[in-house]
Amino acid sequence: MLPRTLLFQSLRSIRKSSPRLGFCTCSSHIPQPQAGFVTMASSPQQHPLTTKVVHAMRTLYPEALADRSWDNVGLLLDNIKPGPGVQETSPLVLLTNDLTIAVAEEAIQKGARVIISYHPFLFRGIKSVSLNDPHQRILLQLVQNNIAVYSPHTALDAADGGINDWLADMLNSLDENSKRSVVQPIAKPEGYISAAVGYGRRVDFSRAFGIHDVVGAFAKALDMKYMSVATPKAAEKPIKSVAVCAGSGSGVLKDCDADLLFTGEMSHHDALKATMLGQTVVTVFHSNSERKYLRERLAPALRNELGEDIGIVVSKEDCDPFEIWRTDE
Repeated sequence: MLPRTLLFQSLRSIRKSSPRLGFCTCSSHIPQPQAGFVTMASSPQQHPLTTKVVHAMRTLYPEALADRSWDNVGLLLDNIKPGPGVQETSPLVLLTNDLTIAVAEEAIQKGARVIISYHPFLFRGIKSVSLNDPHQRILLQLVQNNIAVYSPHTALDAADGGINDWLADMLNSLDENSKRSVVQPIAKPEGYISAAVGYGRRVDFSRAFGIHDVVGAFAKALDMKYMSVATPKAAEKPIKSVAVCAGSGSGVLKDCDADLLFTGEMSHHDALKATMLGQTVVTVFHSNSERKYLRERLAPALRNELGEDIGIVVSKEDCDPFEIWRTDE
């Protein structure tokens, strides 16, 4: 190997003898970034809309409420503040229960800058990113279009006024004097002023109701014609208490002795055990116990936090993957 001084002398001599091989460092020969392009040297900053949305969500549903032992909540995908010269459309936030390819493409078409997805679309670490995996394809599409993703999931479940309180509110039409408690209480985050927080809610009525009365109250509130109901084989007993848990509620409701358990889905064996204990189980498919909350509670709460200048829309592409089919036609 040549000593450093000899190497540089050799390079200078080559440059003088062969102009075509010259090493030009003038700025006119260096590709310049397009307007609005953020370079590494420019220290990219978070998009201001994302900053506002994340602050609003953490105020309404503190991330400290989430079950971090398995859940993946918070800002899952960040985005960058555009550089000078870039004109953006009016700020828009898209709400969805699940982030699918169809929802991602809807967000792109509508010009959304932030997606709030109740369920995380990323749960585990990623070692590579390709178009073969649907969730990785979503990631690529959103990065390409500078769209951020925030997920509240179990923080929203546990919060005061969250999704489980919304489900419990559906029973207010039956009994205004009922008492409510948390099925699995958790410690309040520092500075969080609210009633008890935690997973699941229990409603104790001031008087007994029939099963059809309780199921009817949920059906009316959720606009559903069909629900799965598992009842004890003994004669129908009056319902004096109900426990609710959005999504897959077996883990939260397994030790609750309420007369009726309402959730999105429950395993075959857990439902059998509940009925053998004399409990009734009502399920409506996982996301059907969650989705309507976005329009009825989350959207108004965000408008109150963010103001009317920021658009908030609920996805039209989001839906539960399961349908009920008639097979006798």
